[in-house]
Amino acid sequence: EHFNIPFFHIPANKDNKREAEDKLLELCIDDDCIVLARYMQILTSKVIDKFKHRIINIHHSFLPAFKGAKPYHQAFEKGVKLAGATAHYVTEDLDMGPIIEQDVMRVSHRFNSKNLQELGKDVERSVLARAVKWHIEDRIIVDGNKTIVFNEA
Repeated sequence: EHFNIPFFHIPANKDNKREAEDKLLELCIDDDCIVLARYMQILTSKVIDKFKHRIINIHHSFLPAFKGAKPYHQAFEKGVKLAGATAHYVTEDLDMGPIIEQDVMRVSHRFNSKNLQELGKDVERSVLARAVKWHIEDRIIVDGNKTIVFNEA
């Protein structure tokens, strides 16, 4: 709101996926960037192909580890000492698109999966914010399944 940037929330689930994608395509124009945060649905190729390298997803795991649903639970079960978040471009391969940004947090043996989720929210926000900023500043080049990010020194 502060920057007068349009923002739309499109609730999606397995029952309304087609309608949600149609609404997304109706709202977005060719130069838009789409940000998926807690979307929890796999986009179809119809959307992915139209917005190639312009759909950014925040995944609450340090990819490529713990893809898919409930990554904090997966991390807890493995007893990780570091957990993190990854912002990446969406491709048809679940959580396997070119990585834009990542960060980690130290995990205590005292944590449970709920503690990981709570702590992870801050990491997710900062990772997503940097990825979107770099994308809109045109500082990312996609090279195959990798990115080249031109950061400030």
